[in-house]
Amino acid sequence: MTIFKSADLSQKENYKFLTGSIIPRPIAFVTTLAEDGVTVNAAPFSFFNVVSSDPAIVSIAVQRAEGKQKDTARNAAFTKELNIHIVSETFVAEMNKTAARLAPNVSEIDDTNLHLEFVPGMKTPKITEANIILTAKLEQIIPIKNDSGEIVTDLVLARIITYDFADEVFDSEHQYILPEKLTPVARLAGNDYTKLGEIFRIERPN
Repeated sequence: MTIFKSADLSQKENYKFLTGSIIPRPIAFVTTLAEDGVTVNAAPFSFFNVVSSDPAIVSIAVQRAEGKQKDTARNAAFTKELNIHIVSETFVAEMNKTAARLAPNVSEIDDTNLHLEFVPGMKTPKITEANIILTAKLEQIIPIKNDSGEIVTDLVLARIITYDFADEVFDSEHQYILPEKLTPVARLAGNDYTKLGEIFRIERPN
């Protein structure tokens, strides 16, 4: 085997090995509302997963840019809310457009064909095209520091308030989400993504 010590690697090398090894990764396509109360920021994050089901909490790691908080973390800290969209094949290309770095008062949605709609009880709108939306309140933000003591990542913990499921991806009789209808997209390394492949079942031992 080829072995590397993470402490001997650069940030870029660690990122390359992590994103190449931990695959596929689900994508949190997040909308937040800027401090101006008008601008809706949207951005995808693949450092995303479930933390707890009781309470229902997910994590999103938002890496800082040159030490500065990105819009998503800063907005969530201010408004205490965010909406998380599960990415499907139907709008992955539009989602990718929002990865561009824009000024905080410019909405990434404006450069896409995506649409926003009101969420009852929230100031932050959701994206119409998504078939699963997790509306959430901010639980906490945990600052992650590097070996030099600099904050390099904001680990956002979000408590799920509602699960919004489109009818076509939800079996209401059995209360199941239908992955083959959702057609989720996951992240690999570099510019690569992957679709849902073969689904197989293995029973857990008693």
